[in-house]
Amino acid sequence: MDAIDCDLHCAPESYEALFPYLNDYWRQYITEAGIRLNGLPHAYPRGLGGTAPSTYDALSEHVPDFAILNCLTGFETHRNAYFAAAVASAINDWLREEFLARDSRLRASLVVSPLSTDDAVSEISRVGEDPQFVQVLLPVRSDVPWGNKNHHAMFAAARERGLQVALHAWGRAGLAPTPSGFTTTYMEDYLGNQPIAQAQVLSLVSEGVFERFPELHVIMTECGFAWLAPLLWRFDKDWKGVWREVPWVKRPPSEYVREHFRFTTAPAHLPSDPVAVDQLLEMMDGSGMLVYASDYPHEHGDGLPALLERLSDAQRRELLTGTAAELYGLSA
Repeated sequence: MDAIDCDLHCAPESYEALFPYLNDYWRQYITEAGIRLNGLPHAYPRGLGGTAPSTYDALSEHVPDFAILNCLTGFETHRNAYFAAAVASAINDWLREEFLARDSRLRASLVVSPLSTDDAVSEISRVGEDPQFVQVLLPVRSDVPWGNKNHHAMFAAARERGLQVALHAWGRAGLAPTPSGFTTTYMEDYLGNQPIAQAQVLSLVSEGVFERFPELHVIMTECGFAWLAPLLWRFDKDWKGVWREVPWVKRPPSEYVREHFRFTTAPAHLPSDPVAVDQLLEMMDGSGMLVYASDYPHEHGDGLPALLERLSDAQRRELLTGTAAELYGLSA
C-alpha cells in the first residue's frame, strides 16, 4: 500500500440530501423551521479550504489505497438532543448508501449525538457492527471533557464492536474556545484548538479511560501534534506530585499517551529548523504516534514533506500505512 488517508472529508450539501434517511416528522421539522447545515467550508481562509465532496463521483479521485471518511456537518451545534440523534443516524445511513457501498477502499467514522451518551450508545449498537465503520467520530470541543465518567458507556460500546475513537478539530461554536472566554478573531479561534486538544488528552488519561478500556485508541484528527512533547513532560512531572488524586493512573501519564493516542499529520505545524524537527520526533519517541491524513479538501501548508524528509524509509512506511493498518485492521 502507498497510503492510508485517515482524514478524508465528505458532507451532504444540505439536509435535503438526508431526507431519504429521516422520517416525516424530522423532514417537516427541518423544512418548516428553515434549518440548514452549518458545514465548515467558511471556517478556513480563502484558498486554504474548499467544500467537502457530497457525492462519491466527486470524492473517488481523491481516494488512495484506503481512506477513512469523516463527515463534518456542524449538526452538533443544535441543542435539541432528539434532533441530534435523528440526524446522526441519517448521516450514517447516507454514508453507507452513498459512499461505503460503492468502494471497498473506503472506511468511515460513524457520527453520534454529542448531547446524550444513551443516544450515542444506541447509534453505535445500531451501525457499529458494519465492518466499514472503524471508529466513532467526536468533536474535540465538548460540553464536558470526553474522559468524564459519564461518557464511559460510549467507549464500552465502541470497544465491544472493535471501534476506535477519533476526536476531530472544531465542534459546537457556542462554547468558548479558551478558559478566558470567547475569541474575537479567527486566528485566536484556530490557535484555541490546541489547548482544547491538550485538555482532552489530560481528561482521557486522568479519568482512567485506558485502564478501563486497554484496547482503545484515540486518534486526534486535525488537531496538530507539535504541542505534544512539552505536554508529556509537564503531565509526568505534575502526576508525581498529585498522583493520589488519580489512583487509577498506575503508570506515568506519558506512557498511556504514547500507547493509546495517535495524531494525524494534517496539520503538521513544524519548526523551520530540521534539527528542531528531529528533536520533536525524539521527544515523541519517533513517528509511531503519527498517521497520514490529507484532510482533503483543506490545506495546511508544506509541513508533511518536511516531516517525511526527516524519517527513514521504514518510518515513512509506518506513518503512511503501517500504524493505520494496525489500528483499523486493514490489509492490502
